[in-house]
Amino acid sequence: MRVLSGIQPTGRFHWGNYFGAIRQYIDLQTEDEAYYFIANLHALTTVRDAELLRQHTLDAALDLLALGLDPERATLFVQSDVPEVSELCWLLMTGAPLGLLERCHAFKEKKAKGLTADAGLFTYPVLMAADILAYHAEVVPVGEDQIQHIEVCRDLARSFNHEFGETFVLPQAKVMTAAARVPGTDGEKMSKSYNNTLEIFADPKAQRKQIMRIVTDSRPMEDSKDPESDHLFQLFALLAPAEAREEMAGLYRRGGFGYGQVKTALADAAEQYFAEPRARRLEWAAQPKRVREILADGASTARDKASTVLHAAQRACGLRVYR
Repeated sequence: MRVLSGIQPTGRFHWGNYFGAIRQYIDLQTEDEAYYFIANLHALTTVRDAELLRQHTLDAALDLLALGLDPERATLFVQSDVPEVSELCWLLMTGAPLGLLERCHAFKEKKAKGLTADAGLFTYPVLMAADILAYHAEVVPVGEDQIQHIEVCRDLARSFNHEFGETFVLPQAKVMTAAARVPGTDGEKMSKSYNNTLEIFADPKAQRKQIMRIVTDSRPMEDSKDPESDHLFQLFALLAPAEAREEMAGLYRRGGFGYGQVKTALADAAEQYFAEPRARRLEWAAQPKRVREILADGASTARDKASTVLHAAQRACGLRVYR
């Protein structure tokens, strides 16, 4: 079984990235084949500073390795290092119905929020389809908000196969049911777009201050509170051992506590939870040559597969005149 997924380097990874996706990537790297890429082409729709994008891309590689992605088990590479994907994207674009792309929720939501709606954002699902189809990926781990894009990928592949003959494998979405919905510091979904994130590798002292500033409700301290409806508890539950979670939940239900107590426990739990990855990241950061080698090796492996798929698609639709 071949698994594939990508993550955008639009900033330093936060708790939502880890619990929502990266943790599942690490679990799935034991499959027969696992391809994970740093989606810097997709990131161009939001990051318009060249040096910043380069730095974010390298930081993403360091973060993934530090969090447990094993280059001996999974193929890790940078999206733009596989130009075959961009070529394949054009083949798919020529058959992508305008109405299909207009219905994609990511485009509609960003446009509704007043964000710039350019052609890159509009055609994002087609490039995502090329990312998947280029490697004959069979399983794509996604959150519920990405299921529609997998359906678009299947529609484009099915249409191409119908017109030009069986060329692409139709992927299946693997909804990451184990993935947590991670609330941000404001209680909404944690997202860089909402400026409500807690970075995985933030300085512990700085992050502690950030946590202590999280806004909470104004209910009296003595009131009993439902832990599951409180974003501070939801964050704590992601990081703390089962016994500590139960103890904190009991405290909420009894009442008679202050949110400062919860914030302190959350900061302590975060520092402990990410202590080992933080140490590993320092080790990887001291080996820039090795990191570059891993990404180059990953790109070489990915290109071998993607070129085979691209050439088959080109032959199928008549672009490789001399076969």
